[in-house]
Amino acid sequence: MRLLHTSDWHLGRSFHGVGMLDAQRNFVDQLVALVESASVDVVLIAGDVYDRALPGLDVVKLLDEALVRITQAGAAVVLTSGNHDSAIRLGFASRLLERGGVHLRTHVEELDVPVLFPLGVNDPKEGSTGLGHVAIYGIPYLEPRLVAERLGAENATHFDVTQAAVERIRKDVQKRQESGPVYPVVLAHTFASGGVTSESERDLSIGGLGAVPLDLFEGFAYTALGHLHGRQELAPHVRYSGSPLAYSFSEAKHHKGAWLVDLNAGGAVAVEEVLWEAPKALATLRGTLEELLESDEHAWAENAYCQITLTDAQRPAQAMDRVRARFPETLVLSFDPQGAQARTSTSYSNRLAAAEDDLGVCCGFLEHVRGRDANEAEEAALRDALEAVRLQEAAQ
Repeated sequence: MRLLHTSDWHLGRSFHGVGMLDAQRNFVDQLVALVESASVDVVLIAGDVYDRALPGLDVVKLLDEALVRITQAGAAVVLTSGNHDSAIRLGFASRLLERGGVHLRTHVEELDVPVLFPLGVNDPKEGSTGLGHVAIYGIPYLEPRLVAERLGAENATHFDVTQAAVERIRKDVQKRQESGPVYPVVLAHTFASGGVTSESERDLSIGGLGAVPLDLFEGFAYTALGHLHGRQELAPHVRYSGSPLAYSFSEAKHHKGAWLVDLNAGGAVAVEEVLWEAPKALATLRGTLEELLESDEHAWAENAYCQITLTDAQRPAQAMDRVRARFPETLVLSFDPQGAQARTSTSYSNRLAAAEDDLGVCCGFLEHVRGRDANEAEEAALRDALEAVRLQEAAQ
């Protein structure tokens, strides 16, 4: 049986103000093409399907189209909810959708109710082949304060509720194995110890207390994790697929993709990486304005989404306009002046106290808010304005 492990689609998300629906449609196109070409039996989506609990109508329509196309391409879908999703809304009509090959696991009460696939068959409705069953369990995102009592967990912590959920699954697996071979696959939207984070994930808890130990998932044929946006292997059979698109500049060096997972009789598992083609590259550039505008080294970034940090000792005038003349898709511009430590260490109040006259106060304010001194023309304009005020006051 061939599974495709994905997660964190975050449909409806924007990237620094740029809508990403077209890029997400492109990802769906690639996914459906892979389902067809690689004969994928089941697509796994380990949470954060949507970016918001109340997605827009066009976003809901995109998911609807994606699920229809995946099932038409011959694969079933097993989907669980993440911390960005509304479990209740995402789980709506789950019994009806199951008839069409879309299996939702968004409720705590269903986490130990697997989707059973006879090994060697990609339709749960078909009869057993005698090789056993792949049992796919979905653990939705578990908010400890809301589910601890329902799961019988001793404490309202991520570790305790996840441990209680996994124990329920283990008991169900043991019961089913009495009737024949069962190969358990678990979807879990959580932060497992050892995972590498990025800036675009929402913290599950304060101070890192949301991490759960990796050994909770021992004994399963495969654990498909969601939440972290970087594709990574924590153990041979415990992996994050990561998000299909970059959702922050901290992911500029990620190679976005998924995992193809083959399960064979006897429990053998083979995992292969899949890469998605990004519609636009990300660039994080740093240097003086002159260096960035003149260097051939940065030519590749001219059509990329850019995050640029200028290191000029004084903030250049019209910086964004000048940067965008070469890098029109610059979305983030920040300043880290080099060689101006003495200037930046002086507080604004000290600058005002050191000002010799009203012109010094005005120029100090201008330098404070924009990071560079007033030029001659600006000083002249301020001097004229102050003189006009002086004359007006003298005439009263």
